Amino acid sequence: MIHHDTLAAFIKDGAPLLKKGPVALIFAEDEVELDATIRHHLDAGFLHVIVFAMSEFEIAEDVASDIVRVSYNMLAPAALETVLNAVIKATGDIWIYYCFNAEFLFFPFIEHRTVGEMIAFNVEERRDTILSYVVDLYAGDLWQNTNAVCIEDAHLDKTGYYALARKDRWNNDLDRQLDFFGGLRWRFEEHIPVPRRRIDRVAIFRNKPGLVFSPDHTFNDPEYNTYACPWHHNITAAVCSFRTAKALKRNPGSTFEIDTFKWHNSAPFEWHSQQLLDLGLIEPGQWF
Repeated sequence: MIHHDTLAAFIKDGAPLLKKGPVALIFAEDEVELDATIRHHLDAGFLHVIVFAMSEFEIAEDVASDIVRVSYNMLAPAALETVLNAVIKATGDIWIYYCFNAEFLFFPFIEHRTVGEMIAFNVEERRDTILSYVVDLYAGDLWQNTNAVCIEDAHLDKTGYYALARKDRWNNDLDRQLDFFGGLRWRFEEHIPVPRRRIDRVAIFRNKPGLVFSPDHTFNDPEYNTYACPWHHNITAAVCSFRTAKALKRNPGSTFEIDTFKWHNSAPFEWHSQQLLDLGLIEPGQWF
């Protein structure tokens, strides 16, 4: 394992070595399923996996040798955008993916195709981004799993997803941009601040000079925030995430009001892309 003691050290000595992608940046807010998150993304075919985590967080030996570790406090103000914008400036024309611990990337045919193959197809489509939807996962039994996280008992919502037109400052519809909602952030929206209710995330993107990442998970290039090109639908991915469930059970303002996240539209998560395709949560576009 290569270990950088600070973000500055990584930007100076580590980031310039990232000449080829795709690169996965994993941000550890705590240790919950951190090892599983790393394993999943190593298996997906990322060339480099960089983990930003507190120095006291433990990482299993079987994955530690395959990652670059950067000591970093994700509880610091603007922690996510600080790292992403620093990496964007320090690297060249590479594809970058980002997620948090207890989040798992799924895309069409992930069981037998790599993330690099998906990106290669996307390049042929003249697209520099792959729009992702954050699909909330949650443990079925919150008495057994008080932090709402259990890979063996994971559930997701089958329905309840919708999109609204994204507006500019003059209230005009933005071209091919939508705000997507659903999952736990929709069902328990009274506990979620308005800016955090969206579930769309440009989780996979191609770096370029002048690109800037914003706290709302969008970029300064409007085309990067579009869901598809003008002429047909494009491939989309899902980031299957325990993060919202974990936060709702950790937050004193919501934990005692939630006995279960299950409802009549819950279904066990099968950890397979076909389920997400069948539910319409990811789309292959023209990729077959």
